[in-house]
Amino acid sequence: MARKRLNVTLVVDADLLREARAVAARRQTSVNEMVRQFLRGMVSEESRRRAAWERIQPLLERCPVHLGTRRLSRDDLHE
Repeated sequence: MARKRLNVTLVVDADLLREARAVAARRQTSVNEMVRQFLRGMVSEESRRRAAWERIQPLLERCPVHLGTRRLSRDDLHE
């Protein structure tokens, strides 16, 4: 199946866009491609974080450590 591409309009400060174009030129790419790479990276990072949380959450729910119910007073903590 072919990927559907959509156009997006961004509002960017003129100075930032000028600097981004200079960076893109040095990297021999386009601002458009840099934005795509940034978004891919951000989505990938979020996916990894969610996957990690899904692996960790069951471990937290069945944590074998019992911390007890006694609350120490400030004086007890300083002894």
